[in-house]
Amino acid sequence: MANVIRFLILLATGYAVLVATVYLTQDRLIYMPSRDVTSTPADAGLDFEEVWLEPEADVRLHGWYLPGPEEDAPVLLFFHGNAGNIGHRLHSLQRFHEVGLAVLIIDYRGYGRSSGRPDAPGLHADAEAAWAYLREERGYATEDIVVFGRSLGAAVAARLAAEREPGAVILESAFTSAADLGAEIYPFLPVRWLIRHPYPVVEHVRRLEAPLLLVHAREDEIVPFEHARRLQAAAPGIPPILGLCGGHNDGFLRSGTLYTRGLQDFLAAAGLHSGD
Repeated sequence: MANVIRFLILLATGYAVLVATVYLTQDRLIYMPSRDVTSTPADAGLDFEEVWLEPEADVRLHGWYLPGPEEDAPVLLFFHGNAGNIGHRLHSLQRFHEVGLAVLIIDYRGYGRSSGRPDAPGLHADAEAAWAYLREERGYATEDIVVFGRSLGAAVAARLAAEREPGAVILESAFTSAADLGAEIYPFLPVRWLIRHPYPVVEHVRRLEAPLLLVHAREDEIVPFEHARRLQAAAPGIPPILGLCGGHNDGFLRSGTLYTRGLQDFLAAAGLHSGD
């Protein structure tokens, strides 16, 4: 009996250590930035301008502005996923150029050449700074801005779009909330009690007024396709889902014209001009 009790104490102690470790190191599980920006849009044959933003006195963000193929093209405000930096998004920038859009893409604080450390309030402040740049520096009307986010970026995009009034919203590979996804990945942990960065995407989606497109790979191995279904059910008006081939990180690449044509059709339905 004493051996059983000792075993149970050791088991409980080990579990408590695991829970504490996850709580203290969760930032490393959520944010995986790369500092080295090794490529630019010029490597993909795209024109661009360097952009620097200051959402706070001690934070400076780096980004790129890519003009559209036409002067009056709407602009896509691009929030990328949790890993790497803007230099790893050239394929996406090419796709959006093919669709007929200008693009502003930024690195969150702590990513690429941007200063600071990432956290949920900080990323939302970064998004607001990017929105203000398009409105105040570039002179875009709100109805000419498409807010786009992929994976973690979809959480950032959803909140910004719920607070502002963009012309359209595209959420790609989005989860319903970081707490929901974490609970699915780590069912043996009390994730909902531990998480400090909940990113409640579904709550923001419920408040959206702009046209919404959900884009999701059917075989997504990180964020299951069911998350798109739940977001669709929560959003006003039952928005369309553009189902892609491939997985979480390559769906837009493997789907080819299915992806670009789906974006073009959505933008046309939303009243935003796009390329042929």
